[in-house]
This record gives sequence, C-alpha cells and structure tokens, in this order.
Amino acid sequence: MPGSRKLGRASDSRRAMMRAMVTYLIENGKIETTVTRAKEVRSVAEKMITLGKRDDLHAKRQVFSYITKETVAKKLIDETAPRYMDRAGGYTRIIRTGPRRGDAAPMAVIELV
Repeated sequence: MPGSRKLGRASDSRRAMMRAMVTYLIENGKIETTVTRAKEVRSVAEKMITLGKRDDLHAKRQVFSYITKETVAKKLIDETAPRYMDRAGGYTRIIRTGPRRGDAAPMAVIELV
C-alpha cells in the first residue's frame, strides 16, 4: 500500500516525530532508531537535502519551515547540501544493528553518506 507508515501514532504526532528525527540526523550525522522509522526518515531527509541543493528562495523557505532548529537548517543549506552537489540521490545509509534488548524490535543506524 503506497504512502507513509503509521508507526503506531496519530498523524500530528507522527509528523512531529519525523521533523525531530530529520533535524537530529542532519545535526549529528547519524541516529539509532528502529528499521521502520529509519526507512521513513530516509525518505524525508533525502527530500530536505535535495531542497537544500537548490539555490532559490522558495526551497530555502521550505527547509526552514520543516527543520525545527534554525542553526540546523542553515547547516543543511550551507554545509551538508553542497557536499552532495555531484550526487543524484542516495544521501543516507541504513545499517541494521540487531534487535533491541527490551522488546526485540529490529534496530538500525541511519547516517549521512
């Protein structure tokens, strides 16, 4: 079924979680989360990096409206996106790390390549 995964949350909570996770990914370079969440974060993060690569006002406003921290949005536009100018996609990598101790959920590390 096409579309995004529900991740066991209401739509507003899910949207806020995605915004926060994408912000932390761009800020730190990598985060550890479940495999399902990592796949969703990858989709949104790659769209944000593609917007950062465009050099127009509308794209910058879209980035600033999605990323929750202004300093991270500036970092995306000034540092992260120019690193990928010669790359046509595939800015992130998901590495599976095994099950989580508490509930055996499959875990992964998602990082910027």
